[in-house]
Amino acid sequence: MGLSLQQKQDMVAEVGEQVAKAQTVVIAEYRNLTVADMTELRRRARGAGVYLRVVKNTLARRAVADTPFHGLSEQLVGPLAYGISTDPVAAAKVLSDYARANAKLVIKGGAMANKVMSARDVVTLASMPSREQLLAQLMGTMQAPVAKFVQTLNEVPGKFVRTLAALHAEREKQPA
Repeated sequence: MGLSLQQKQDMVAEVGEQVAKAQTVVIAEYRNLTVADMTELRRRARGAGVYLRVVKNTLARRAVADTPFHGLSEQLVGPLAYGISTDPVAAAKVLSDYARANAKLVIKGGAMANKVMSARDVVTLASMPSREQLLAQLMGTMQAPVAKFVQTLNEVPGKFVRTLAALHAEREKQPA
């Protein structure tokens, strides 16, 4: 039995709400995935903060119609899973990683800020570090000179103390 009109409207509204908040939408074909495989994919997506949903393509077209992702409409063919994320990299990373491990999931494309992406673009996007990783790298780069300076400042008194200790040990060895 099909979905009622109200259920379809609710689904379009729910997906449309997620798409409106999103920075990235990635679509992947999921032919012959088992329930266990799909459950695992959903678990990974949830852990990464990705909204993953299987929706009829006609309903998905309606959900993205008046959004920056309207260019995806041409790619919405076949059994597709939609990964929607507010993090620019998360959806691409989750679906690409899973597709690499399971050949039954095939990345078909995606969109990001009024730009439609090919499958290759999505895989390239997935290889980029996340926002948190970039911030951590930036902080490490910014802290490195300060940490090295502090280490150098600490080394001067330490070297002086070691020199005094060596002189003291040498004088004790000499006969008086």
